[in-house]
Amino acid sequence: RLGLELQAQLKINPYRFGMIGSTDSHTSLSAVQEDNFFGKHSGVEPGPDRWQHLVGKAGEKVVSGWEQASSGYAAVWARENTREALWDAIKRKEVYATTGSRMTVRFYGGWGFTGADAGHPDIARIGYSQGVPMGGKLPPGSKGAAPSFLVAASKDAIGANLDRVQIVKGWLDAQGSSHEKVYEVSWAGSRRLDSDGKLPPLGSSVNVAEASWENSIGAPQLTAVWQDPDFDATEHAFYYARVLEISTPRWTAYDARRYGIKMGSEVPMVTQERAYTSPIWYTPTVAN
Repeated sequence: RLGLELQAQLKINPYRFGMIGSTDSHTSLSAVQEDNFFGKHSGVEPGPDRWQHLVGKAGEKVVSGWEQASSGYAAVWARENTREALWDAIKRKEVYATTGSRMTVRFYGGWGFTGADAGHPDIARIGYSQGVPMGGKLPPGSKGAAPSFLVAASKDAIGANLDRVQIVKGWLDAQGSSHEKVYEVSWAGSRRLDSDGKLPPLGSSVNVAEASWENSIGAPQLTAVWQDPDFDATEHAFYYARVLEISTPRWTAYDARRYGIKMGSEVPMVTQERAYTSPIWYTPTVAN
């Protein structure tokens, strides 16, 4: 959103970035899942007291061990498993972030996707042939048309089922103010959107005491084609997909069970892993 505001002033968006996930840890370990979180440095490795360890202090703000997050991963859609192909994909921003899950996410934007495309066995072929992938720029559309987006997500093979898929839109109005709105586009179960477009919670299968969950709810895969119902061809905009898993135990729950300890009531025991794609940008056509 700030990038859109700056673009109105500078005629260029300095924040047209892709989205990846990183660990910010100093252990040389890729231990970012909730059940094997090794902390951000050697002082907060697994142990019965690390949840209350003093991690840092800035003025009146004190950061305790339990406030650390176990994350994340950078996912790259490369044409082949070579260094050159990986860097090419990163440069074109065809990347997405997860908080630690290995879920698979595809996201394409265009002007002609139909509902039937969501059920196609080769989503990627449809996406590339009719649109642009995550990190891309929408080409000009025909007058009066609204962009459509094809999104497909699959669960981590050994992880939790999916709860929902959302598309987040940001735009800049004629007064130069930026806005953001979250649209629910695909979800598990028989839930229905309320009058405000909100989706009720799916529920939870988490057993906090046992630090366990079951894939008795949710869906292994979610796909959708969504068309922007509020599109204004004169406004700069971006769109990205956000995918949420069902609730699962947080690393604090695993520590509590592992060491037989009870943590403070302020400590969250449940989390909801998610993925964020790089945005797709729309730029209004400038009249000659």
